Amino acid sequence: MDNFSDKSGVFVNPSELERQRKFTELVKTVLTARFGNEPKAFVHTYGCQGNVSDSERIKGQLRNMGYTFVLSPEEADLVLFNTCAVREHAEDRVFGNVGALKPLKEKKRDMIIVLCGCMMQQKHISERIKKSYPYVNLVFGTFAVHKLPEMLYTVLSRSKRVFEISASDGLIAEGLPTERDSGAKAWLPIMYGCDNFCSYCVVPLVRGRERSRLPEDIINEAKELIAGGAKEITLLGQNVNSYGKNPDCGVNFARLLRRINDIDGDFIIRFMTSHPKDCTHELLDAMADCEKVAKHLHLPVQSGCDRILKEMNRKYTRAQYLDLIRYAREKMPDLSITGDIIVGFPGETYEEFLETVSLIKEVRYTSLFTFIYSKREGTKAAKMPDPVPYAEKSKWFRELCAVQEETAGKRTASMVGKIYRVLTEPNETEGKLTGRTEGNITIEFDGPKKLIGQFVNVRVTDALTWVLFGELAE
Repeated sequence: MDNFSDKSGVFVNPSELERQRKFTELVKTVLTARFGNEPKAFVHTYGCQGNVSDSERIKGQLRNMGYTFVLSPEEADLVLFNTCAVREHAEDRVFGNVGALKPLKEKKRDMIIVLCGCMMQQKHISERIKKSYPYVNLVFGTFAVHKLPEMLYTVLSRSKRVFEISASDGLIAEGLPTERDSGAKAWLPIMYGCDNFCSYCVVPLVRGRERSRLPEDIINEAKELIAGGAKEITLLGQNVNSYGKNPDCGVNFARLLRRINDIDGDFIIRFMTSHPKDCTHELLDAMADCEKVAKHLHLPVQSGCDRILKEMNRKYTRAQYLDLIRYAREKMPDLSITGDIIVGFPGETYEEFLETVSLIKEVRYTSLFTFIYSKREGTKAAKMPDPVPYAEKSKWFRELCAVQEETAGKRTASMVGKIYRVLTEPNETEGKLTGRTEGNITIEFDGPKKLIGQFVNVRVTDALTWVLFGELAE
């Protein structure tokens, strides 16, 4: 039995979850009277894998309330957008798509429109929705997912708009029903929230403090997923490397990886996201030792300049980051490393930007998620002087991408002729299938649909910068 501190203050009380189950039955009764036996819901998710996992739990609750799922808002009696607040572009897309629902709501007066997630947890956003989008029925933030039955019952029974964005350090609701999007690939959250307060990032403001699920709950869910046919499990957290601190589970992330690796079955383990300040040799040793853990490390650096890293409040230096990379490659020579880069952080000079360019040349990333700095209300960076115009930042962005494309192209070219074991996924082109190497590089190949959800060996025959092409190998 693992040792851990008192669960109060971290986990939703079981009596509250039982209360929500009663509201689930009440909603089902109201829906049957209003829509018949099959009310329809459309759920769309913006943003990260954590949001996708949240949506699976939202859909699980909706399923228990009697909803079936459709592929377009036009077919739906309930439309739900689970939103992202990380960048301004994502918010703009949400506002545009919510605006497009207005004429549809005018035709279908009984339609329920729901907005939830990180974007809604911000007060200035929810106030804008309240004032400018009166046809939106329900708005809730990241801390109220488990209250969906009660909130929806209030909307349905009282014809009342509901806004639930209470500030909170966040709680974990165990045992929520889950409607998973894929049988072979599964998202498994191990912790929520973030304590890092990077100066550019809104996540701690909308996701609350770090809180870890208990290891036994994670292990049991992993076993259920594997028994249900999952072949790839991705462990999720804003910073998985700090798993186990709150509550004190007696198990850190490295030991959790080893325990999941020991579960019987043929499956692969992935995880994201890792913060460099909490990436330890113990974790890298565990990755190297565990045969089921993909040899892929997503380790966001954000900048290669120490001054900018300090302004970002990242709590590591360039040298410390590179030491981690060197140790990781010593332990795993074929390790694929990916990362995140912010271009044009407030006050960054071109010379400081070039330090980032030199770092990506040294690390030789497989791929990068690269973004031009996006101002987020409520963060420390939003108040910093930002004199460099966006057009100039865009030039830097293109310069960095060109360097990374050259590196990525050399890597994929070196893979031609080699054989990789991949989990088969659907491809939009008839007769084509897709898989990902352990290093998270996509391979397209010919094959029958019956192979979807199975591991196969694929020989690489050709390569572009970001994708490989191959054929089934014996």
